[in-house]
Amino acid sequence: MKVRWRFGIIAGIFLALFSLYPQMNLIYMRGSEWNGHYAYNDIDEVAYASYVKALIDGRPRKNDPFTGRDDSADDPQPESLFSIQFAAPYTVALPARLLGIGAPWAMTLAGAFAAFFAALALFWVVRKMVGNDWFAMAASIAVLAGGALFAGEGAASEIFMDGFSYPYFPGFRRYIPALAFPAFFLLIGSIWKLVGDRPFAQDGEDETRQNWLWLLIAIAASAYCVFSYFYVWTTAVAWLGCLGVLWLIFSPEKGWRNIIKLVIVGVGFMAALVPYAYLLSKRSHTMDDVQLLVRTHAPDLSRMPELIAFVVLVMLSAGYFLRIFSERKKAVLFTASLALTVFAVFNQQIITGQSLQPIHYQVFIGNYVAGASLLITIGLVWERALAERPSVSRFAAVALTIVAVGWGSVECYYTVRVLDDVNIARDTAMPVAKRLVEIAEDESSPHTSVLMPFDLVIGDDLPTIAPQAVLWARHQHVFAGVTWQENKERYYQYLYYQGVSPQRLGDAMRSGNDFVSVIALFGWGRHTDRLNSDFKPLTVAEIDAEVELFETYIKTFDPRNAVNKPLDLALVRNNDDVDWSTIDKWYERDRGERIGDFVLYRLKLR
Repeated sequence: MKVRWRFGIIAGIFLALFSLYPQMNLIYMRGSEWNGHYAYNDIDEVAYASYVKALIDGRPRKNDPFTGRDDSADDPQPESLFSIQFAAPYTVALPARLLGIGAPWAMTLAGAFAAFFAALALFWVVRKMVGNDWFAMAASIAVLAGGALFAGEGAASEIFMDGFSYPYFPGFRRYIPALAFPAFFLLIGSIWKLVGDRPFAQDGEDETRQNWLWLLIAIAASAYCVFSYFYVWTTAVAWLGCLGVLWLIFSPEKGWRNIIKLVIVGVGFMAALVPYAYLLSKRSHTMDDVQLLVRTHAPDLSRMPELIAFVVLVMLSAGYFLRIFSERKKAVLFTASLALTVFAVFNQQIITGQSLQPIHYQVFIGNYVAGASLLITIGLVWERALAERPSVSRFAAVALTIVAVGWGSVECYYTVRVLDDVNIARDTAMPVAKRLVEIAEDESSPHTSVLMPFDLVIGDDLPTIAPQAVLWARHQHVFAGVTWQENKERYYQYLYYQGVSPQRLGDAMRSGNDFVSVIALFGWGRHTDRLNSDFKPLTVAEIDAEVELFETYIKTFDPRNAVNKPLDLALVRNNDDVDWSTIDKWYERDRGERIGDFVLYRLKLR
């Protein structure tokens, strides 16, 4: 039977609505006071949005929106995480620039489109393997709406345990990994069309024009993954490897023709990695400072996606020996390869000796691969049990759809509210951002103007709208414009201009409540064990040593001799009690311009 795409479209609409929920929630909360900002669903999205904003403005691929430093012949810039993984941001920025859409709406719409097409692609994959449109629709919604659940996180942490409802739909983090998801599932579907869509008996037939079309689609999808998100493309490589091994072991006579197809896709995949490797060789040293690479050969076998994958392998093995899947051998091999991929990505360090933040596999891709393998396995059993009872099958599929949509709604409610306050705060600052855009129109080089934001959240978010650089922001270090040492010095200045004393800094870090300073001065790997399996808590001695460095720095500080440009602007909330003594020591302030809840000051070096 032909695929009835309306079922996939229904799944896509549900997932698009889930993606839009944070935005609709913000508009509802703000009402008539909404200033037009987008609601982020992950704190890292400010960095992605800032990079998209720079691309929309026509800045070069190698740009740093936080420092205003762009690649040029006179000042060449190294590669960053963003400039290497450029496919996804350009997918957002180019249409936005063509249509005259700003970064907020570009991010909002990108999330909705990514969710829609990911659901549609996953529906297609499940439908081709299982053969039931109703079930494929339900499975697509269940896998994508259950991403946090399959990772062992999200709303379930608060509902069933004494945990924290975070993150919201991790696969919808815009645009990483959201835009890579449709390509990833398209890759799986195209490989199925190449080697799984025909009976084994026909594998020896000559390649047709259609075969070459699917080969090109598979290679294009894999290349898009390579230049979109590291954890997605490495998972894709692991999956192709697992599938190839299973095909070599279990494929009957003449199955080698399918192996050749897999090899061709693999060669195309490797071809995309050649320029990727070149760009990576030109990376900034800051990338190595923040990536938290750990040297280890220790296995990692206790994560939730692995537990799900283990259940899948047990079910498939039982079904094989009981001959439940005797007529669906290719679907079983595909499903098993997905389950094995989960173990591969979490345990590749046993061979390579290198582990790079495996939490990202758990939250952003491995959980979805495990969930897909589980639902496809259920679908294979479903197909066998209910093939002759279509009415029962439809009823069960509708019930599964309702459960999946219901759980997606629960995830929305519990996880989005975590960021309600910060999204409201960001929206209140939109008038300031728009005013900064107006100010920039009168400047020949607005990216070189430096703003001192007293509000940490606003400073992190302003580059999404405004072209000016900021003195320091929480996500500044992920770009290539600053070295790790300069990032620390800029944070020293950020504290100094606020009147923070060395003693106050030390007390805050010793209390364990000042995670911002810990991240800024020691890196993400010293703040939490979530990102780093080799986590080592900060010692009092380390904190004391850093406080001494800060004290020495501010004793000899002079903005005219600093590694960065002096301040041009300062931004503060109306009612904040700000210590202006250090800024006034070095700068002349104008009377300030009140903009909504904020006051913007122009500064001139004395």
